[in-house]
Amino acid sequence: MVQAFSNGADMRRAANVPTTIEEEPCPSLEPAAALQGADWLALIEQRSRLAIALLEVKSDRASGQLQHSVLFATETCRRLLAYPPGTTTPLLEHLSPTDQAALLQRLRLQILNGILQYHYGEVNLVDERLMREPVIVSLRKPESDQKRQLELRLQSAFPGGSPLETPLIRSISDSLLSRLGACWPAPPDRQGVTAQLLTPGSPLALLLETLDPKDYEASGYLLLEGWNVTERELASSLVQLLVSRDSVLEPLKFGRANALMKQLFRADGSLILSAENDQVTLFMGLEKPEWDVQTYPVQMLQQSSFFNGSGRVLNIPDLSLNCTTDCARHILETGVRSLLIIPLVIKSAALKAESRHLLGLVGVTSRHPYAFTQVDCDQAARLIPSLTAALRHTVQDRFTNIHSAVRWRFEQEAERRSWGLPPEPIVFENVYPLYGISDVRGSSEERNRAIQADLLTQFRLALAVVDALCEKGDNAFASQFRVDLVEHIQELEGGITVDAEVTLVRYLQDTLEGYFEFFASCSPTARQAVEAYQAALNPAHGCVYAARALYDQTINQINLLLRDTWNRWQQTMQGITRHYCDIEATDGIDHMIYAGRSIDPQFTPFHLRSLRYEQMRAVCDCARAASTLKDNSHTHLEVTHLVLVQAATVDITHDENTERLFDVRGTRDTRYEIVKKRIDKACEAETRDRITQPGMLTVVYSTEEEWQEYQQYLRYLHREGWVESTIIQGNVEPMQGVSGLKFARVKVLPEGLVS
Repeated sequence: MVQAFSNGADMRRAANVPTTIEEEPCPSLEPAAALQGADWLALIEQRSRLAIALLEVKSDRASGQLQHSVLFATETCRRLLAYPPGTTTPLLEHLSPTDQAALLQRLRLQILNGILQYHYGEVNLVDERLMREPVIVSLRKPESDQKRQLELRLQSAFPGGSPLETPLIRSISDSLLSRLGACWPAPPDRQGVTAQLLTPGSPLALLLETLDPKDYEASGYLLLEGWNVTERELASSLVQLLVSRDSVLEPLKFGRANALMKQLFRADGSLILSAENDQVTLFMGLEKPEWDVQTYPVQMLQQSSFFNGSGRVLNIPDLSLNCTTDCARHILETGVRSLLIIPLVIKSAALKAESRHLLGLVGVTSRHPYAFTQVDCDQAARLIPSLTAALRHTVQDRFTNIHSAVRWRFEQEAERRSWGLPPEPIVFENVYPLYGISDVRGSSEERNRAIQADLLTQFRLALAVVDALCEKGDNAFASQFRVDLVEHIQELEGGITVDAEVTLVRYLQDTLEGYFEFFASCSPTARQAVEAYQAALNPAHGCVYAARALYDQTINQINLLLRDTWNRWQQTMQGITRHYCDIEATDGIDHMIYAGRSIDPQFTPFHLRSLRYEQMRAVCDCARAASTLKDNSHTHLEVTHLVLVQAATVDITHDENTERLFDVRGTRDTRYEIVKKRIDKACEAETRDRITQPGMLTVVYSTEEEWQEYQQYLRYLHREGWVESTIIQGNVEPMQGVSGLKFARVKVLPEGLVS
């Protein structure tokens, strides 16, 4: 049975505590007359900001239950724990099961301490630090969805003055005595008790976990004390989130960090000012999918209060009184009145020791003036190291989404720059290139046919509109325009030019579609023709796009199949040796692999041969997949497959001014790049036929040594059932800047068919 008392007077009467307490006054202090005889307990109950509750604990050995009743609770305790006066609801009912279990663990430690005192006659054998270890519990505010955190501590209370006079435990069972004897052959000391409690699976730890109220009789008081530590825990959670290695700009992580910042400072919003080179970028609306982004020159802001904080947190109580720049005016226009600016600066290792480099500013905002206090400034100052670390991880955002095999080098460079060091080139020297391509044969011609079909459809629909207009009566201009349309149709039936896709659609938009409203009013036939024309247009493209949509769908299907097939093989290939691999998908896919000791220190010639053979197997599998798709989807598009061999190594470097991640460096590497760009269109020197053919694997090489190595791979592929044994060889027709290449071509077998 839980008993509750509504105020301190009720508790005093129940506990037989005198309503007045006579004490000798402190010799050096004379209390004011107005305070003498005051009801201090009632004052504490109503005014204390601590959550305090006095619990009476009793065990019933017959029922095996440990009961507690609330004798006294401060208003703060009732409010925070949602425990109204006079209620009989258990005090801890509003806690989560996890929080309840943690608090009950502390209660069991108090009971265990009483049991040890009862049996061994020693006080506080359980270390007080263990018994008073705090529990952080979370409670949802009734008026909002936000949670608050309380730090609760539990300790024994002894009205008699000492635990010897009012012990918590009055008796224990024989079975419990036996279990205590199994813990120690002789009476333990505090160190021995602590050692067993902190050792999982020890006899005392097991005894604590399985304490049963049937084995002891308890009667006494416990004091529950609590503090609202919401701000402290919010700050701690924010720090842990910021210092984690993941980028703070990752959407989920940033959303959590932004929400914690706003809750911690009771803010309406937040902003970021990022400084790089001679430009400052302002980001606002951070809780929205699309941020509000504004850019300003650094010179404009250097004289503003934002940059005059000397590296300290800056509180702008009313922005309307300090609004001298375009940046500040823009912030004010969004409804911000108060602003707390947190500078993120680091010492520059490239300059003097006292030099500081500004990474950016983080601000929290409020719609109300004078919203932030010195307490907020102090809290913000404690966050500066964590916010700076988070921004350092993301300041080089251009280095994100880097291939895992080379990411470590980019992370090194990002770390260097975050400390103010000058940039260093990112170079991987002496790596072996492995290039291959699976190309959709005739894709350009097929797309031209699709463009031709769509334009013919659209022009014939346009002709129908003009024909309907001419039916109404003689109109010389309409008749001449009809002749133009017929001529365009005749030209399209003969073929299309390079610019036809753009110029002819624009021609119809300018000369026909602008008059549709008038044409539709001329006659029902004209209106139907206009409606048919408009219904045929693709809304996204503004023109007829049916044939091209089918072409795009087919190409995308081929690319997706080839990419998925290659990616499956990439997992195996990365297991051979860590290497860089880039895939580009246009009309088919091409892959570029770089491998060597500068990427994987464990790299050996054996790894190189294994990787090259695995590349050949992967391309064969792509060929099989493309052939299967052609048979099943009834498309006439075919795919050719080629592997380009180069035994010599190249150096690759990252150039931040280009879109590519890596470029080859040096004149000796230029030839390889030229061959890569032109080889898929190369022809045989003797027959002038293309060296690549559908359903076949073509290997292009230069030297006899390269051929000997790849001849071995082809022999292995035939043994595994990937290719036929017949190999077609020849010379590649010289290309601009490249000559002396040779090729070998072999048919790829369907799966399950062995030549």
